[in-house]
Amino acid sequence: MLKEFLKNGEKISVVGMGYVGLPLAVAFAEKGFNVIGFDINKKKIEEYKKGIDSTHEVGNERLVKVKNIEFTSNPEDLKLSKINIVAVPTPVLKNKMPDLRPVEGASRIVGQNLAENAIVIYESTVYPGVTEDICMPILEKESGKKCGIDFKIGYSPERINPGDKVHRVENIVKITSGMDEESSEIIAQLYEQIIKAGVYRAATIKVAEAAKVIENSQRDINIAFVNELSIIFDRMEIDTKDVLEAAGTKWNFLKFNPGLVGGHCIGVDPYYLAMKAEEVGYRADVILAGRKTNDGMGKFIAEKTVKKLISTGRMVKDAHVLIMGLTFKEDCPDLRNSKIEDIINELKDYGVFVSIVDPLANKKEAMDEYGVTLSKLEEIENVDAIILGVAHKEYRDLDLNELKSLYKLDITNPILVDVKGILNKEEVKNLGYKFWRM
Repeated sequence: MLKEFLKNGEKISVVGMGYVGLPLAVAFAEKGFNVIGFDINKKKIEEYKKGIDSTHEVGNERLVKVKNIEFTSNPEDLKLSKINIVAVPTPVLKNKMPDLRPVEGASRIVGQNLAENAIVIYESTVYPGVTEDICMPILEKESGKKCGIDFKIGYSPERINPGDKVHRVENIVKITSGMDEESSEIIAQLYEQIIKAGVYRAATIKVAEAAKVIENSQRDINIAFVNELSIIFDRMEIDTKDVLEAAGTKWNFLKFNPGLVGGHCIGVDPYYLAMKAEEVGYRADVILAGRKTNDGMGKFIAEKTVKKLISTGRMVKDAHVLIMGLTFKEDCPDLRNSKIEDIINELKDYGVFVSIVDPLANKKEAMDEYGVTLSKLEEIENVDAIILGVAHKEYRDLDLNELKSLYKLDITNPILVDVKGILNKEEVKNLGYKFWRM
């Protein structure tokens, strides 16, 4: 069915060339499909044309080698596409309500340039109903075409884990769905060309949307549980990691670690589901409780750091704290919804001077997103405390003796806070650090 649909070598477009869209476009191109990679960010498109992958998801070497792909910021190029895949972000607003503007904007662009009998597939994470109730009417209005007659729609949620070199787009089972039997089969066959792990045909578009949004909501709740344990055990002066390692010896214990929950998925998707639940008359108390706990962890870490300063006789006001890491997760340059910002803001409220370093984060993006000036590690000196906020490989391989050179000379028990639990507790303490981890 797919071969018949693309019998004349028609093009596939991927709208949104970020951490999700770029690997997807490259994967299709490497399988011989003619691909259009579209993004409204002209700077990003020019970088891709030069073989520069700022996402680090594909890599410069692979990007240079790939054929059959045309990167563009010209919407009219989408008119050549028989299949359009929308992979734009779906963030939340400051009031935690879903921000559908990116997916609505992408729908307008696709609709204005929609080819006859095309299929539009959405990959963006949304609550059940967005594809059919919000996106489809936009496509119809902008194109002047009728869905089900002149074009069709489907949904196949992205499952990419940014920075993960094992669980790549090709290695993760893909959920697919379409508005009818024909579109469902074409969409499933399309993804089967690139997904080695296979596809799962969901019963309906709404089922596929719901499956995606609960994946991250479930993970968020599990992390919230261990984050709450971390707060409880800290008050009891028990090491949380020691407790989790002991409990983890049971075969059915779910192994989650405490930490900051940010990024474009886990820290966002539960709000989409909770909002839709409110819309149908139910308050999602468990989901929202998990969000409240996880959103409060930055404040908790900052307060623990301040208490450590006080306990060692350091003045809190004008103390110098170094935070190592700004991205939302390890070994990834993605700065979206990083909860390190919460630590920074809370420390500044105490009058603390904060320096931030990150070997992967883009300096301009850090300033644009958070108003943060990134420093180089070799520029740092005279700190009162260090917070290891992100488990980048560079930080996992740290020489802890060399790290001491960053502190003020009069400090005998340098404060070291390990948010991700990447350091060996006994080794750190033997080196004389005043150490705390979640």
